[in-house]
Amino acid sequence: MSRLPTPKQDSSDGFAPQLDRRRLRSARTKQRIIEAFLELLQEGNPNPRVGEIASRAGCAARSIHERFVSVDELHGTAAEYAMNQAIALAPLASADADRQTRITAQVRTRAGTCERALRLWRLLLAGQSSSPGLRNKVTVARKMIGLRLEAMYRPELGTLPAAERHKLLVTLEALTDFESWALMREYHEMSFDDACDIWIGAIDRLLPPTPEASPGPNP
Repeated sequence: MSRLPTPKQDSSDGFAPQLDRRRLRSARTKQRIIEAFLELLQEGNPNPRVGEIASRAGCAARSIHERFVSVDELHGTAAEYAMNQAIALAPLASADADRQTRITAQVRTRAGTCERALRLWRLLLAGQSSSPGLRNKVTVARKMIGLRLEAMYRPELGTLPAAERHKLLVTLEALTDFESWALMREYHEMSFDDACDIWIGAIDRLLPPTPEASPGPNP
């Protein structure tokens, strides 16, 4: 029994390219909404409204509702975007450097993240009790902070028993928390560099002595 010939797809109607362009425009609009929201937070608006975000993004409020089913979803998506930015801006390039270089690199990276994302973090904390999605974002962010601390201070942490190492990591995380940064920058009105210096000095005092590097093999 012979098969009927399969009809060829006719791409001349332009439907597929039009669909791709529509999706691209939608993705760009979503990106503008996220960036507008983060910009407003950075400028001091503690909780931007939909109309304010739409105005900044250059779109209709309807466009925001079409792409985010709730404000919590927008907050969560913006948090994920901010975390990806932080990872891109803060590679572990200094993890094998000397003690002072590692402390300075970790502090200034962490300080930059706190400076950019303090208000977003506060929104996530405020919404996590009613939103499992936001609660998950907070958990992931805290794990990332802990993993970075562990990577940057591995030589010093490696000299401690497991229980003491865990306590020190918790102490370092608490020391470099968002609200610790806010206390210095907002309440005490310290400069970025002065606040960094406080963290650098405190971490240096908290860390155990750095073990001496093992001598290389004799030539």
